[in-house]
Amino acid sequence: MGVRITGLGIAVPERIMTNFDLERFVDTSNEWIMERTGIRERRIADSKTATSDLSILAGFEALRRADTKPDELDAIIVCTATPDMFFPSTGCLVQRGLEASRAMSFDLSAGCTGFLYGLGVGEGMIRNGMKKILVIGAETLSKFMDFTDRATCVIFGDGAGAVVLENDDGDAGMIGSYFTADGSLGELLYMPAGGTRMPATKKTVSDRLHYIKMAGNEVFKYAVRSMAQASLEAIKRAGVSPDEIALFIPHQANTRIIEATRRRLNLPKEKVYVNIDRYGNTSAASIPIALYEAVESGVISEGDIILMVAFGAGFTWGGVVMRW
Repeated sequence: MGVRITGLGIAVPERIMTNFDLERFVDTSNEWIMERTGIRERRIADSKTATSDLSILAGFEALRRADTKPDELDAIIVCTATPDMFFPSTGCLVQRGLEASRAMSFDLSAGCTGFLYGLGVGEGMIRNGMKKILVIGAETLSKFMDFTDRATCVIFGDGAGAVVLENDDGDAGMIGSYFTADGSLGELLYMPAGGTRMPATKKTVSDRLHYIKMAGNEVFKYAVRSMAQASLEAIKRAGVSPDEIALFIPHQANTRIIEATRRRLNLPKEKVYVNIDRYGNTSAASIPIALYEAVESGVISEGDIILMVAFGAGFTWGGVVMRW
């Protein structure tokens, strides 16, 4: 039994925040941001838009393109590090919004690797008997950004991407994957307060502990090493060679990380899909947004072998190889 994507959808906020906008209230410059990250602009959700709102919009489009009704879904997996609230899960809020009455629904938290983890979980559920699963990568990271910290606020953006997974008797679909984690590195990229370890108090708020904290240089080093390792392992498990990869879709974290990973894999630049300049790092949403764009623009053709790889908070990392 194969497991393939039959429909894709995305949703991004209307508001665009450019590097020049950031210059007005952050000690930074367009040149510095472009040189360090490759980001030119990012989408920012308004105060009324939550992660579930973007998830529902992306989900509806993916369902429409898959010619699937919401009540045909067996499960909804929302991969996010920025849920609407601790409980109920954002997955359940999305189920309500889609009116997907039959679907078991839950959240999956694996940072920027979340969407790929979701594909792996969804694949296992289909191989175990389910028929149709909606996997969503969605974030509203701007709501957790400290706009006085130029090391983080210039990087992240908001958005959502969704796919419908179904079983398939042909040779298309997921043909190899690899996932792992190293929790000992967790404090290199985290949000300290708000959970049971450090519940919200006046002090945690005044100390700005409810924002994203990142040790950028260390994250860079581990990201390149881990994304290359996950790529090679996923390719090996798929039984293909790097030369057979038609398109590499990396997590859109930083153009320097993407370029360093590309060189380690010895892939030509024309085989790498990059859209970080327009969206920034949207965490779990970055790969499904990039995949959607690649399909819509005709970069991906039927039969192409695609490699998707990500690295994120946790630390988590993984890769998925798919025949389109």
